[in-house]
Amino acid sequence: MTIGFAHAELIAVLAAATGGEPRVMTIRSGDALPSGPFEMGHRTLQSGLREWVQEQTAHPVGYLEQLYTFADRDRNNEILGGRTISISYLGLVHEQAAPGAGRAGWHGWYEYFPWEDRRAGSPPILDELAAHLTAWADTEPRRREDRLRRAIFAFGLGDSRWNEDLVLQRYELLYEAGLVAEAGASAQINPGRAMFADHRRILATGIARLRAKIKYRPVVFELMPDSFTLLSLQRTVEALAGLTLHKQNFRRLVEQQELVEETGETQSETGGRPAKLFRYRHAVLEERALAGSKLPLSRN
Repeated sequence: MTIGFAHAELIAVLAAATGGEPRVMTIRSGDALPSGPFEMGHRTLQSGLREWVQEQTAHPVGYLEQLYTFADRDRNNEILGGRTISISYLGLVHEQAAPGAGRAGWHGWYEYFPWEDRRAGSPPILDELAAHLTAWADTEPRRREDRLRRAIFAFGLGDSRWNEDLVLQRYELLYEAGLVAEAGASAQINPGRAMFADHRRILATGIARLRAKIKYRPVVFELMPDSFTLLSLQRTVEALAGLTLHKQNFRRLVEQQELVEETGETQSETGGRPAKLFRYRHAVLEERALAGSKLPLSRN
């Protein structure tokens, strides 16, 4: 669809959690998110996106919500020409291979944002980023303090607390500082894998939305199998948040909110006795539609 001199396209951030790792569906061998033009024949934007993703990836979409509309003048418009209005969506799915050569593939979140994974502590790349951001701040003496303050806040440097929700702000700051390939950084400087046009920015928006949402809505269960252990549930939440959680506090919070129920079956886990299997209580959706259910991040 063309709006004046602008083109409207739909872009999907389709997230999954496989083997305790957050994953995103991509095309172009991992360089882009599934996307396509909005057609006038589509009844709604969501139906248009579902049809496009199904056609492009052979993958059905379950949970879906709109993320954001991007319409910056300086977007890369090499395909359509003119300004492009990108309407992005976040979808939660179970990973499965798309049939056919050259079809959609899955890649880990942290391949694109290695500084966002703090499950093993502060990643070494943060030291490199801090040095580059300090050098960037020094290039503008009048703005130095402001730039340093923003870097410290966004990346939790020094005594500042790391905020896992600031995924987009961190990427935008790196972009402003010219430290990512999308902003012209060299391969030697660019941290993380680059993506086509502003797709990494859109992916950052999706990650930030999901990290925030798991704190007040039980959407993580959209990513879980029908039955699971509490350990696998915790590992999934940790993977999404990029943090490690206190085991006993996490389990107590899950049980207090009555989010799950036992299936009566067990599963053997490595190095320990068989663990109970649980399933999500679907009645929670109705019971807590107004009050809200959450899986709070009780950090170690």
